[in-house]
Amino acid sequence: MAATTAGAVKARLEGLQFGVPVFRDGPREGQAPPFIVVQEAMPMGMDSLANGDFGDPAAEINVVETITVDLVQQARTKTGARTTRVTERYGLAEAIAHALHGCQLPAHPAPVHSVRVQDIDRIPIEDNRVRHSITVQVRRALLREEVVPRV
Repeated sequence: MAATTAGAVKARLEGLQFGVPVFRDGPREGQAPPFIVVQEAMPMGMDSLANGDFGDPAAEINVVETITVDLVQQARTKTGARTTRVTERYGLAEAIAHALHGCQLPAHPAPVHSVRVQDIDRIPIEDNRVRHSITVQVRRALLREEVVPRV
C-alpha cells in the first residue's frame, strides 16, 4: 500500500509497464529522459459536494486533490551532421491519461471515489526535452490518521 496519493499513482503507472521510470516529486540526479514525475496536493481542498455530517465525528470527510503527472522525453536525437530523428513517443501522454482517468487507485491508504483527468498540456521543446503535464483530480476521503511508510 502506498502512503500518499503520489505513491498510489506511481504504483498504478509502474504496474502498467510503459517502460518509463516514475518518481514522486522529481527524478533522481542525472536521470535521462524519458521519465514521469508525480506531484500531489497542488492544491487539496474540501469536497463541497460530498462531505459528512458535521454533527457526526465518525462521518467521512472528503477532499478534492489535484495532482500533476509530468512526462519528460527527449525530443530528437542526432543522426548525422545535419539530420535528427524524432525520439518523442507520440501518444504516450494520452495513454497515461487514459490509464488514470476513472481508475480507483487501490494502493491509496484512503478510499478513492473518483479519478478524473482534467487536461494535458504539451510544453514547448526546451533543451531538446518535451514535457507533457497531465492534471488529474482525485476525490477521496481525508485520512483520519498518519500513514507510516513501509521500510
